[in-house]
Amino acid sequence: MTTAGGTGRRIAGRLIRFGLPGALAVLLLVATISVFASSRPAVAARHGGWVTSWSASPQTAMPGTLAAAGFDDQTVREIIFSSVGGDPIRLELTNVFGASALRIGHVTVAVAGLGAMLAPGTIHPVTFGGSASVRIPAGQQVLSDPVGMQVSPLQHLAVSVYLPGRAGRATLHSWAQQVNWVSTVGDHAAEAGSDAFTAAIRSWYYLSGLLVRSSAAAGTVVAIGDSITDGVQSTIGGDNRWPNDLARRLDQLAGPTMAVTDAGIGGNRVLTGSRPWGASALARFARDALDQPGVRDIIVLEGINDIGMSAGPPNSGTEVSAAQLIAGYEQLIARAHARNLRIFGATLLPFEGAGDYTPAGEATREAVNTWIRTSRAFDGVVDFDTAMRDPADPLRLNPAYDSGDHLHPNDAGYQAMADAVNLTMLLPPPP
Repeated sequence: MTTAGGTGRRIAGRLIRFGLPGALAVLLLVATISVFASSRPAVAARHGGWVTSWSASPQTAMPGTLAAAGFDDQTVREIIFSSVGGDPIRLELTNVFGASALRIGHVTVAVAGLGAMLAPGTIHPVTFGGSASVRIPAGQQVLSDPVGMQVSPLQHLAVSVYLPGRAGRATLHSWAQQVNWVSTVGDHAAEAGSDAFTAAIRSWYYLSGLLVRSSAAAGTVVAIGDSITDGVQSTIGGDNRWPNDLARRLDQLAGPTMAVTDAGIGGNRVLTGSRPWGASALARFARDALDQPGVRDIIVLEGINDIGMSAGPPNSGTEVSAAQLIAGYEQLIARAHARNLRIFGATLLPFEGAGDYTPAGEATREAVNTWIRTSRAFDGVVDFDTAMRDPADPLRLNPAYDSGDHLHPNDAGYQAMADAVNLTMLLPPPP
């Protein structure tokens, strides 16, 4: 049973580490989610009040990029979007993939304004062990002191991080789907204006989490996945990823809600990690999902890259099998259940017409989806495949939801995915 003490230990750890049967097919068409009965007791909502309102899964810098070169006596201003509100808040900064210790000179958090501007009167200093500066060893991350700031649900915040001297290789989240900013030389973290922030960027650097203490949130839902969970092809700055849309739906409910955090990485795979696409889901599962404060539920939507990147040219002949993917899912399930967390499997979206589509890959996708739907290994199923496929051609995305690459949804498609989640499966039962 997860307890407040268990969550406290995880927070402290972060500081220390700085072909379906006909009847079933009909059922799946009626409801895009199934919840399976479980003998496991429900996860306790007592998590010290801390939940993860936003996160970005860390990635390593690629050669020749801004992240690889690092910053030099500059301030990075990053825009994030809360799922639930609360007071106080904490920020998590990361140097997980840094090659050397990272010096942070000054950090502030404020309500975001237009562009790189901050809302007047909302700038709050962020400290670490009582100090404005902090040193994060390579391979580690750090959690700030609590900041007395009231954050609202679904609110844009601006986090400004000043890096004195040359920072070296940056840990980042590559596809932010958000415009962020880099300054000219100097510490501009406490400046409300935008004049110093002359360069627009599309990644998040060093910032990996926003925690809030919330009396309204019963826990955290972690959505772990690939570029589809990362919101690739959604409107830049629109916060139209399906986890954002899920947070909006939960926010409309009366009574207890859930924080929703996005652990998607573009190109990510269940079984295999790579430098551009991040550590595998198996390798990053603890950091990005199990250890999130307040975690109660996990939704897994991942595997299409395992299929496409192995079966498509030029990698034909090295296909990942359905059995291999299923074995990977079973590991994730076992690890979640060992923490007494609920884990839900999402069916893989159609991808015929995408660049890495092959008939062999399609057969694997269908076999994997059949297992997700029928094995009862997960605690429930989110049937994104049924919700997103073209009724006239089930191997393809519905044209109304297709961004144009036949793999990633558009904004309407991401909304349809969020709408396919039965909210009652995520919320705690009434007392």
